[in-house]
Amino acid sequence: EYAPRELTSLEATTELETLWRERVGDGLGDAGYPVAPTQDGDTLFAADGRGLVEALDADSGESRWEVELDTPVSSGLTAVAGSLFLATRNGEILSLDQADGEVQWRARVTSEVLAAPQANQQLLVVQAVDGSVTALDRQSGDERWVYSGPRPSLTLRGTGTPTVIDPVTFAGFANGRLVTLDNRSGQPLWERRIAIPEGRSEIERLVDLAGQPVLTQDGRLFVTSYNGRLAALDAPSGEVQWSRELSSYHTPILVGDYLFVVDEASHVIAVDAGSGNEIWRNEALEGRSLTAPAFATDHLVVGDVEGYLHLIDARAGEIVGRTRVDGSGIGVRPLTDRRRIYALANDGTLEALELRQ
Repeated sequence: EYAPRELTSLEATTELETLWRERVGDGLGDAGYPVAPTQDGDTLFAADGRGLVEALDADSGESRWEVELDTPVSSGLTAVAGSLFLATRNGEILSLDQADGEVQWRARVTSEVLAAPQANQQLLVVQAVDGSVTALDRQSGDERWVYSGPRPSLTLRGTGTPTVIDPVTFAGFANGRLVTLDNRSGQPLWERRIAIPEGRSEIERLVDLAGQPVLTQDGRLFVTSYNGRLAALDAPSGEVQWSRELSSYHTPILVGDYLFVVDEASHVIAVDAGSGNEIWRNEALEGRSLTAPAFATDHLVVGDVEGYLHLIDARAGEIVGRTRVDGSGIGVRPLTDRRRIYALANDGTLEALELRQ
């Protein structure tokens, strides 16, 4: 629907210096599984779609360990308190020791998992492609509860990623609804419709909440939906504070009073988090299948289908820097750590870069 725009020449005001480049296995595979890397302290954790998992020194890129699992990896990675969590194509959840990659426990959920498992103090919460949400004990992998969400006959490839805090889990579903689950029992506390299916065909009626809800310290939730709305809600009650028509399957990011969203056309949009009013919109990368945005020192960072990494001034909305990681494309959101960016290309090339102004 959106033809990719050709990149025009750029007078860069921000440079990206490569610190190191490494190769992580065979990459994300032909199906483009969203095996996004993660960071904990000075260690990066990355995997390929085949089942190789590797820990790397964030400063040098040197490998600290690598293990070959006996099953292909399908989800992004999550590193918490000495453990590394991931999911597989056959619905298995694994906990690995961050120190050496040894498997601590395995658990089974109802179906394939594409969303990175999410942890709080006690639980690991997993959303599967069949619409179910399962809570496992973080230490043992024992099942605590299962919530069976709705699943329309046709959905986007993927699911939303739940947002988990100690008392509750916020989960978005393919029918356009956001549900808050009590972490003690898995029972819903409230639910709100974010997007309403419209149209005659199943394709027209797709309304997936495919991103992750963004929760603020003052109790606001920001939620995107495909063929639906961008909405701000009061987290305790679910009451909608504002909404605007906007179709996105990406997770937004909140920086100060700015909420940044990449929509289905790969337009990058900044809105006022308090009112929902649009502040700026950049359409220069339309149709380039951008990743969800990341943030690094006053800049938005997005990857695209041709493997370019773009820097956008967060205040003005202008593209101020660009580099190419690999022609295989960038399909997962870049990792950022202050001025540093870690970009994983689809072929497994992992590059660490630093902003220079």
